[in-house]
Amino acid sequence: MSRIGKLPITFPAGVTVTLGENQVVTVKGPKGELKQQLRENVNVEINGDEIVIGRANESKESRSMHGLYRSLLNNMVIGVSEGFRKELELVGVGYRVSNVGQILELSLGFSHNIFLQLPDEIKIETKMERNKNPLILLESCDKQLLGQVCAKIRSFRKPEPYKGKGVRFVGEDVRRKSGKTASK
Repeated sequence: MSRIGKLPITFPAGVTVTLGENQVVTVKGPKGELKQQLRENVNVEINGDEIVIGRANESKESRSMHGLYRSLLNNMVIGVSEGFRKELELVGVGYRVSNVGQILELSLGFSHNIFLQLPDEIKIETKMERNKNPLILLESCDKQLLGQVCAKIRSFRKPEPYKGKGVRFVGEDVRRKSGKTASK
């Protein structure tokens, strides 16, 4: 039995979970609404304020999906009740960030600025303070979407190991390498 899959998911009072037709689970809460299509080899039972996930049989596919769907449903419940938050910082001379609505403008040392249209489900805030690295604050109820957008922003200029410049998560430790002069 999957150690993660057999744990029940409890949800707070402001959250409602419904199981629709074709195994579609809908989770509504104060931060938003999320839906997830489940496979037929995963069973979901809603008992009061608990969700219990089981599997239809002991096939390899059913066993692998058991823990996965439990984690996805748990992230949905946490997302609509508390939400998820990520912070990115831009490390480098002349790196700037600003936003107008859902359009993010990044100046990362290229010959042109990068414009990125963000989905409506993500709330964005940018901070530019003197003598501090520019910050991008992203907030959403969908953990998958938030991680995908953060990865896209980070892919424009990944942190490089020699000077440490680039887009990184706040608190991320970038392994530094010594240059070629250090070998002598």
